[in-house]
Amino acid sequence: MDFSENDILYIDNHLIIVHKKNGQLTQGDQTGDTPLPEMIKAWIKVKFNKPGDVFLGVVHRLDRPVSGAVIFARTSKALTRMNELIKEGKMQKTYWAIVRQKPEEETGTLKHFIKKNTINNRSYSHNKPVPGAKYAELDYQVLGKSDHYYLLEILLKTGRHHQIRSQLSKIGSIIKGDSKYGFDRPNKDGSIDLHARSVRFIHPVSNEDVFVTCPVPDEKLWKSFEQLTR
Repeated sequence: MDFSENDILYIDNHLIIVHKKNGQLTQGDQTGDTPLPEMIKAWIKVKFNKPGDVFLGVVHRLDRPVSGAVIFARTSKALTRMNELIKEGKMQKTYWAIVRQKPEEETGTLKHFIKKNTINNRSYSHNKPVPGAKYAELDYQVLGKSDHYYLLEILLKTGRHHQIRSQLSKIGSIIKGDSKYGFDRPNKDGSIDLHARSVRFIHPVSNEDVFVTCPVPDEKLWKSFEQLTR
């Protein structure tokens, strides 16, 4: 799966925000597949006729089967400042998720303690503190419904490993296609129906408000939900 200029949602001298497709890697893994940052660096090198190595820092990551907006820094100064923004909780990241089981409440806050199991690359949500677990919090609201599924909008308050997947699974609202967290069958393309819909933050250099929305995957159910929310 390649990267093209059409995948760029925002670009300036300091940052580039791109539309990551499901299946693309935000960092290298044992598969040896070319990660998205390497594709972007190759594009920048050609586009701007850059000599030598191209700098590109990963500001945040998305799981391989997840799609949506991902931010990369084009300078070390921007990377440092973006890392500080995230650490201080000053970046707003909104996700959309498609689930079969509707949460009990239309809107709510989920608070758990998440512990990662590195052996099976899975995170477990607990209602009470357990050794090695980290506090996790998100807000959600039901945006729409189809014949069989519901669309949730999620605002992350913390950034834990597989946080949304784990917390939604904990309350029974498992993300469509996410067999790792209990959905009864995987999606044919290996994706899960979790999408990083938008990001909002104050630009680390210009101090301007940056708000970027990412189109949903080119798939019938996603498109129908996107139409419902307009």
